[in-house]
Amino acid sequence: MSRIVGIDLGTTNCCVAVVDDAKPRVIPNKHGYNTTPSVVAVTETGQRIVGQIAVRQAVTNPEHTVQGAKRLMGRPFDSDEVRHAAAHASFEIVPGPHEDTRIILHGKEHSIPELSAMFLQEMRVVAEDYTGVRVDRAVVTVPAYFNDNQRQAVRDAGAIAGLEVVRILNEPTAAALAFGFGTSEPKTLAVYDLGGGTFDISIVRIDEHGEFHVVSTTGDSFLGGEDFDERVMDFLMKAFYRDNEIDLRESPIALQRVRQAAQKAKTELSSVDETDVSLPFIISTGPTGPRHMEYTVTRQHLEQLTGDLVTRTLQICEIGLQYAQLKPEEIDEVILVGGMTRMPAVQRAVEGYFERPPCKGVHPDEVVALGAALAAHAIEEDRDTGLHDVTAHSLGIMTAGGGFDALIPAMEPVPTKVEELFTTSRDGQTTVKIVVLQGESQWAAENNALGRFALTNLRPGAAGGVRVRVTFTIDEDGIFSVGAKDLDTGEEKTIDVLASSGLSDDEIERMMADSAEFLAFRRAEESREDSRQACSRLIAKLKGVLPEAEKKMAWTPVGANAVEKARKAVQLVETGLSGADDEALTKQHALLLRVEQMIDRALEKAS
Repeated sequence: MSRIVGIDLGTTNCCVAVVDDAKPRVIPNKHGYNTTPSVVAVTETGQRIVGQIAVRQAVTNPEHTVQGAKRLMGRPFDSDEVRHAAAHASFEIVPGPHEDTRIILHGKEHSIPELSAMFLQEMRVVAEDYTGVRVDRAVVTVPAYFNDNQRQAVRDAGAIAGLEVVRILNEPTAAALAFGFGTSEPKTLAVYDLGGGTFDISIVRIDEHGEFHVVSTTGDSFLGGEDFDERVMDFLMKAFYRDNEIDLRESPIALQRVRQAAQKAKTELSSVDETDVSLPFIISTGPTGPRHMEYTVTRQHLEQLTGDLVTRTLQICEIGLQYAQLKPEEIDEVILVGGMTRMPAVQRAVEGYFERPPCKGVHPDEVVALGAALAAHAIEEDRDTGLHDVTAHSLGIMTAGGGFDALIPAMEPVPTKVEELFTTSRDGQTTVKIVVLQGESQWAAENNALGRFALTNLRPGAAGGVRVRVTFTIDEDGIFSVGAKDLDTGEEKTIDVLASSGLSDDEIERMMADSAEFLAFRRAEESREDSRQACSRLIAKLKGVLPEAEKKMAWTPVGANAVEKARKAVQLVETGLSGADDEALTKQHALLLRVEQMIDRALEKAS
């Protein structure tokens, strides 16, 4: 038996949910939180830690602690977004072997899908601990504006984590699904999703049958809470440089402390008008001695620092409504998704633009996972999910002269496919090369390259050339594929894929093996810890009852001897508990159980 779960793979936090008793439920992690920070670290001893524990050690281990990895998902190293991230990160970002982006942690190179797999695996463990069964399949959500490379990277991350990604679901669509769960009232929704790293706006119609139709979706996959954090960080560090002529960016530990202070200040200013940033000994050594950071940040100042970011989201909303051919007043409900929508300035801006208060009936951090769980449950029951999505980007090919010919336009319902006819020349040509792109520019160089394809082993062109029909397909996950056929012979043609970025099959297999090994090691450690805890509970119980047992049993030599043996057994187990292996723990637990039974029987007789 196994379960399919819904996972929100967020930039700031991850969340996992499952449907129980016909209702979607968020599953809390072992610390009792419904969300887990998307933070991973490697310690000096090579230990991998994820979530709350990784956050707690970030200040002392900033160069080997990664947060915001999702913003680098599927991006080539030579991109503006990666350059921006490298300039603000405390960890080392390097180019990978396939023009992709890698991160160095304690001398070991990690791909972005590999790091994301660590979060997915953490969610898998949380779900398995809750359900008590194997979890090997998941619906994973992504920003609606993720391109094909980014979606492929998420699928790779799932494979590495030992999860079959049965569906990639757009985050705003998942939120709409959770919001409309259990209702069939027709309405048009605007899902405004401003998370930690990305922004999406989707217009979704719910029809009278409870079906969800995405009318339009657009966004910016490099606009989110981290940009707001960076504005506060820049303000604090510039102020400190003005007052002390010390650049805090030169100290990874200082940079991490400022980052956490900026995040805290931003969060607090959603509920108070001003907050103090106090970082004693931000620089503890140097020719001028220790220095402290002491500044006050007001909500008004925060809004001034980030006003253009909020305006940018409204500009994208305008584009989304234009795609949908709707006006703001034609929207029935506005749903706010993502942690940044708690910011009062964001709420005011959204209310002003759509001319109505946004709905506050959903949890901005959990609603996406809940929607993913509903989709997972529908797949589990082998029924239609009732979702009809669109592709956010146009798909096309490069033409002669560097132009772009869009074959599948943006906002086309998915799944969809289009066929294009290619004809070889008469000069014996046996190969046709095709460059597939995604984007909205008329120029190929300004769009995102998905891959370079070669139709190979074609017959030498006769009169009129060889006619090859190439089929371009976008599936319901928004992922692109291609096929080809020789129209004269009906023969399927070979297509060689030359990926522009990402992981090779060999790398994925190696990472899958490493991930499975880590999970087995972790489960063994957890089992040992559970055994230690069970022994500790028995020790505490026996220590509590031994004084009473001694009073009631020690009046006879046999009773006194039994109590003494019990006391020695407890002391023996307690002394060797911390370093015991599996076999020793099993024996120790069995010994304590025998002592417990002996004492219980003796006390029962004495009473």
